[in-house]
Amino acid sequence: MADGEDEPGVFTATALPEDPRLLPTVTNAFLGTRVFRDILHAAGVYSGAAGDTHRADVPSPLGLRMAAPTAHSPAESFTLNTWTGTFSHTIQSPGYTATHQLYAHHSLVHLMAFSITIRRLDGSTHPITIQLQSLFVPQSQDLDLTPGPDFQGAHYIYGQTLVPEVEGGPRPTVHMLWTPIPQWLTLAGEERERCWQFLTAVAGSEEEAKRSYSAGLSLLAAGSLLRSHIRAWTALRRGCSVELDGPPALRQALHGCLYYLLSAIPPRDSPAVPFHGISPGGLSNGTRGEDYWGHVFWDQDTWMFPNILLLYPEAARAILQYRIRTLEGARRNAQEQGYEGAKFPWESAATGREVCPEEIYGAQEIHVTGDVLMAFEQYYCTTQDQKLFQEDGGWELVEAVAQYWCSRMVWSEEEQLYHIRGVMPPDEYHSQVDNSAYTNAVARRSLNFAADMARDLLLPAPEEWEDRARRIKVPFDEERKYHPEYDGYSPGEPVKQADVVLLGFPLMHPMSAEVRRNDLEMYEPVTDPAGPAMTWSMFAVGWLELKELQRAWSQLEKCFSNITEPFKVWVENSDGSGAVNFLTGMGGFLQVVLFGFTGFRITRSRLLFDPAFPDDITKLQISSISYLGNKLEVTITREEMRMEVTETSQDPPASPLEAVLESGQRFPLCEGQSVSFPTAPGWIQRSPSRTP
Repeated sequence: MADGEDEPGVFTATALPEDPRLLPTVTNAFLGTRVFRDILHAAGVYSGAAGDTHRADVPSPLGLRMAAPTAHSPAESFTLNTWTGTFSHTIQSPGYTATHQLYAHHSLVHLMAFSITIRRLDGSTHPITIQLQSLFVPQSQDLDLTPGPDFQGAHYIYGQTLVPEVEGGPRPTVHMLWTPIPQWLTLAGEERERCWQFLTAVAGSEEEAKRSYSAGLSLLAAGSLLRSHIRAWTALRRGCSVELDGPPALRQALHGCLYYLLSAIPPRDSPAVPFHGISPGGLSNGTRGEDYWGHVFWDQDTWMFPNILLLYPEAARAILQYRIRTLEGARRNAQEQGYEGAKFPWESAATGREVCPEEIYGAQEIHVTGDVLMAFEQYYCTTQDQKLFQEDGGWELVEAVAQYWCSRMVWSEEEQLYHIRGVMPPDEYHSQVDNSAYTNAVARRSLNFAADMARDLLLPAPEEWEDRARRIKVPFDEERKYHPEYDGYSPGEPVKQADVVLLGFPLMHPMSAEVRRNDLEMYEPVTDPAGPAMTWSMFAVGWLELKELQRAWSQLEKCFSNITEPFKVWVENSDGSGAVNFLTGMGGFLQVVLFGFTGFRITRSRLLFDPAFPDDITKLQISSISYLGNKLEVTITREEMRMEVTETSQDPPASPLEAVLESGQRFPLCEGQSVSFPTAPGWIQRSPSRTP
């Protein structure tokens, strides 16, 4: 059983899960592995063509395991520390301890490291030996690897992936340096304690691999390699700190989600390293046949992105830049299906071309294109970063998505509305349906945002964008006052996952509280209880919105059947099937905390709030909400909200803010000054009376 009552961010166990898929991951923006595994993955390094594209397995020297060569079995413990971003394995014998500590360096993203420390506990003088059991072989089923000359004591291999994603396309190169690993380590009789350090550097060029390995050696010589990693990681964790007073299991789940999701994003000081997106199982998973081959889905843009945006907008921008870099592939997808503009793939890898192995999803699950653009909209509303759109390719993407939706619609003379026909909604139990409520609503939102963005950038925009947004059909049953999932949906038909409930959040499609309730009531009982983990979080957000706190909690509780012990690794489905280290489910869970409990809603000119806590939660503290260049510390209890601007951007200058309650009360939010007011609905906005 994991011990987390006193320290909810440290998960310790005396035995490992039987299923190796449930071992924790150590990951940074460029490298990732599962502990004790003999392969690692590098971001953007895929092998295989089209639907066979998968993360290339890179042989990993890091996957070793300590063993004590004694007749008796020593006590062992395994700890994932989410505060330091490290995993450790400790052997406790009567006369000594041996500790193996592993981490992916957070700021030196091409570097992973581990140490073995043997410490004598008594006055003995005999040698103490530990065996290092490793399956490492410098070969790969996905890479054509060649040994090169040793470098500064490290072994060196390099090579290319075997098969490009698209015919004639690039084959990524991998260069790896690693400290040779002996089979045994011995603490000599006269030694009390000794630590051995081992580095692995992986990069796309020989120069970068050598630079990273040398940097690691320099930090080792100064005794500061681990400290430099922990400093970078804890700065991120402190800056994205979310704490609540509530049940221990909820607090542990929160810390686990933050660890795994924050591990997947780029550090603040490596803007030169292009970001390659976040797949449902993260960078540590995604070999052929596992975790959707490491492909990027709407999971990134809809389920993970909003949390990253609120806590760390620079990383959110890097995610959007991944989509901009793959825009040409998305244009080709649209062209091949006979449409204009850009159609983002259901499954994306390095190029933006469709790499889903099953054609039906790539052809029909087109809502992903609107999901991508909604992330751009949320980012723009939160940051007002026009540079992304004017100089860095964002506008070209916005325009291409609007063009795609216009070409994908057909006019219905009978209904005098635009239709989108032959799609698969988020509910994958249904395909080839017409007018999916979610798909059409997200298309409407895309077109409205494109028109708004054109106005802000003083660019011409076709009138048809807003015209089609006004006249696209979003199915609605006037008699029952709810949204049918698609034309012809019959109440009671089983649904795989959250679909229509997403109209309320995150789409914020206009509807009354009565309709919002009816949608929740209609779909909650018919949604498959064995469906994917993120589903229940959106029902929880809906019930929180309506202040049905017990119903919200009962939905959130369903998530816990997808969290495995002892390391809080999520599984996609509660029976253990599907993706593991399921970041999508974690993203949904975090949205309950960051958007559900707070009532935060990102709109064109305001950040709305309307807190609601289930019974067992008394306080929520978020260290750093980012809005219009300001960082706000927000503390919420049932009685009081407290806000303080802790930091403001200088370039460009942050917008001065104020909090406004629905009652009309206004509270200027000034840097370094804490403001308190009774917990009530309201919003944060640019202050009309103050200038930056």
